Amino acid sequence: MSTEEQPEKKKRKPNPALMKPVQPDELLAVIVGSDPIPRSEITKKLWDYIKGKDLQDPNKRTNILADDALKAVFGGKECVTMFEMTKLVSQHILPAK
Repeated sequence: MSTEEQPEKKKRKPNPALMKPVQPDELLAVIVGSDPIPRSEITKKLWDYIKGKDLQDPNKRTNILADDALKAVFGGKECVTMFEMTKLVSQHILPAK
């Protein structure tokens, strides 16, 4: 089968729920800013913050070592997995006004 005969691949549509702006609470706003932004942008800014401050555990890169700002978001925990981080951050996201 040549490349001309292959069926077109459907483009993946972004999930509208993830594109809808949400409001970070005051603890999360210290890291990502206080303006309403989409969840995807919150995740991006969190990772920029984590990588910029070298907060990934060098031995196990899936672990995040919290500084003071992240400890507040993580409920006082000093180390969380990246999967746990998603759940903890969700508690600090409010519907946009």
